[in-house]
Amino acid sequence: MNIRSAIANKPISLVAILVLLHCVLYSVASSKITAAENGASPLVLELKLDGEVAPILANYIDEGLNDAARRHAALVLITMDTPGGLSDSMTEMIHHILDSPVPVVVYVSPSGARGASAGFLILLSADIAAMAPGTRTGAATPIFLPGWFAMPMDEVLRKKINNDATAFLRSFAEKRGRNPKLAETAITDARAFTEQEALEGHLIDLIATDKDELLRQINGREITRFNAQKLTLSLTNYSRVDFELSARQKFLARIVEPDVFFLLLMVGVLGLYTEFTHPGVIAPGVIGGICALLALYAMHILPVNFTGVLLILLAFALFALEAKFTSHGVLLIGGIVSMLLGAMFLIRSPLVPAGVSFGVAVAATVPFAFLTVFLMRLVLKSRSWKSAAGKEEMIGEEGVVTSALPAGGEGMIRVHGELWRAFSKASAGEGTRVRVLRVEGLKLEVEPVGAAGGK
Repeated sequence: MNIRSAIANKPISLVAILVLLHCVLYSVASSKITAAENGASPLVLELKLDGEVAPILANYIDEGLNDAARRHAALVLITMDTPGGLSDSMTEMIHHILDSPVPVVVYVSPSGARGASAGFLILLSADIAAMAPGTRTGAATPIFLPGWFAMPMDEVLRKKINNDATAFLRSFAEKRGRNPKLAETAITDARAFTEQEALEGHLIDLIATDKDELLRQINGREITRFNAQKLTLSLTNYSRVDFELSARQKFLARIVEPDVFFLLLMVGVLGLYTEFTHPGVIAPGVIGGICALLALYAMHILPVNFTGVLLILLAFALFALEAKFTSHGVLLIGGIVSMLLGAMFLIRSPLVPAGVSFGVAVAATVPFAFLTVFLMRLVLKSRSWKSAAGKEEMIGEEGVVTSALPAGGEGMIRVHGELWRAFSKASAGEGTRVRVLRVEGLKLEVEPVGAAGGK
């Protein structure tokens, strides 16, 4: 009985052995991969914070830090060159950095770069803050960006905002071992610092000419994490990997560029205008609707100036008036000037000093102006066109009497090569030319061409 049972259970035993062997091999392979990443070749994940601090970049930093944690990276290196940006996005980035299980280095680089305004606070929130030669940081005073209903700040509101910003700065700068008193002057006095001034003032930890030198300097350094945990960085034979923006993030980042936003706005308005004035074309309406929605998304993020919007609306009105009235081009030129000024005023803030470039504004405005006037003239002209089909096309047409029309009686006329039964208040002999006044069923009311009231 025992022998038979062993033989009967043999297939099950073989399956169990194979499953166990597979688990052992998988565990060994996983251990080798982990050892390769964390031991023999520590992984340094590099992120780039270029341009204005905005929700798209905040999402990118969050994804990068999460990816570093998932891959058990030894360090996250954030290279930064920013004029600043939105305080909400800055706060979100700082929270991600403070909560990161992987140590974070923020490095203002290359030479000539800056970590200004919001970038200054992000720099000080890192486990290690570094700058390249010829860079600067600071100037972190909060400002109101010009927008739809921007109003000047009174002194009480200014103090309230500054005090909140300095308290937020102290909440992490002290734990990072920075100089909070000096750091506060970047907010209260809009003070800026060169890399040497920042190092001497204990705002940053070191100066490095490039990324490789930076990583060599911090190799073996003991740091204190935000949660007070001590950690020694081991970066011998490190491998540095870039973490790129996703395709979606790159697309959204392009949309919020001032030039692209202005072009989307123009194409959106022109496409919707074409569809409304020429129903049934479909394609301009679809393209215009998509562009208009993308422009609204960019408008939600960019500091849009209400004066610029009003100037662009004035330009639309002048183009429409040019199509309706004869101004010898005065209204058209006025509309072009108004739209160019609107483009220049549309986006204006210390964070986006260039705004819409003049070249893009001219390239978009001039064709837009002529297309708008042309389409408006087609609409106005179509209102005076007679119907090209049906009974209405007969009104006003001339024909020849083929069978005499007595006064108040009926006869026959030929119009467009067709014979019609007709009646007239005045008599008309055979061969007389008559004009159609009205269509009544299958009969035409006519009058002699030379009669009173005829043209």
